[in-house]
Amino acid sequence: MVNLSEFEANFKNFEIPEELIELVNFQNSTGDDENFSDKFYIGRDYSDKSGIKGYSDDEEFTNSIIEFAMADGTGSTYAFWLRDKNENLSEAPVLVFGSEGGIHIVAKNIRELLEILTFDVEPAIGWDKIYFYKDEDDYEPTEKTEEYKKWVLEKYGIEATEDPDGIVKNAQEIYEDEFQNWLKKYYND
Repeated sequence: MVNLSEFEANFKNFEIPEELIELVNFQNSTGDDENFSDKFYIGRDYSDKSGIKGYSDDEEFTNSIIEFAMADGTGSTYAFWLRDKNENLSEAPVLVFGSEGGIHIVAKNIRELLEILTFDVEPAIGWDKIYFYKDEDDYEPTEKTEEYKKWVLEKYGIEATEDPDGIVKNAQEIYEDEFQNWLKKYYND
């Protein structure tokens, strides 16, 4: 179970998006971590910024990133990017930090991430790209994925996607150049 007051430590002076609070409540209602979208879960404390400091420990960089969830089973994370010091996290682009490297724009906002989670597979994250792959012959749905799809449809009108890579591509078309130019100030691979 995620304690919301402890989870708030990740956000310092920022208001947690309502969608994320509701997602925490949904996750808590299912009784277990990682059981509604493959390897995704909320609950870790990221307030020390130790995961992203491997890319840059510049305070301007670390203050512009708010990690909030595990993206896969190897330690990759989802985070908000506070571009132009935007304080409305509901509209902040969502990044993914690969545990083995690579930082990518993954969604234009939290609602698009909620849609991606309906695909029910963990992302494949490399230095050059992120993608979602589902082998229909080997795919086993996560225990509560149908419950999640129903919840996100009823709560936000978000339909399950069969094209998470299209969502990623669209977000990257909007933000990738700006993000890469911003990132160069702090990190060169």
